[in-house]
Amino acid sequence: MITLVEALEEEQPGKEISLQQFTGFLLSKTEEQAGPAQREVRFGDGDEKTLEIAYQLDNNIGRLFVFMSRYAKMYIKKALEETPLITPEDFTALAILMTHDQLSKTELIKYNLQEKTSGTEVIRRLIAANLVSQWADANDKRSKHIAITDKGRELLYSVFVDMNNVGKMITGKLSLPEKLTLQYLLQKLEDFHLDHYERKTILSKSDLKNFIEDNLPS
Repeated sequence: MITLVEALEEEQPGKEISLQQFTGFLLSKTEEQAGPAQREVRFGDGDEKTLEIAYQLDNNIGRLFVFMSRYAKMYIKKALEETPLITPEDFTALAILMTHDQLSKTELIKYNLQEKTSGTEVIRRLIAANLVSQWADANDKRSKHIAITDKGRELLYSVFVDMNNVGKMITGKLSLPEKLTLQYLLQKLEDFHLDHYERKTILSKSDLKNFIEDNLPS
């Protein structure tokens, strides 16, 4: 950091350097060449080629996303102990239903970002626990509509307290500006991926490869 400050001072001799100027300078240096990622505590040092691939910037970010997802699921499961909710998907499905008068099963599974089989199992558990009610569509008996019950609402409100603690645990010791920056970046990624999820643009390995080659920076 001291070396970087000295480099900026050499570029602007005799001028007082502000934090904003230094931040811009630092980002410009980062764009020129990303430094090596922090060493992963789970990895050994037995295969340098594997480590080189793992520490590529995009791969490293992807791996950290996976780890964060697993930590979050672990905390959520703790928060759901002693409730009829078994998985994080049970909670999110019930929370989505709380914000709608009713949904079809297909709509809920889509909003909950699940495959049909696993989504159907979540709905089955919620109905069995009397947290969700279902009825046939008046115009299409094959279609089922579902809604949260009073028991489901009561449970969800009680769970919200513990889930607030989960949110605080996930964001750890980040400062408010850091949280706002993270929220902005995650929302940007959410918008990107949700668009592809809804349009079903990535249905195979070749779709993934072709989209990256045609649309994303190398």
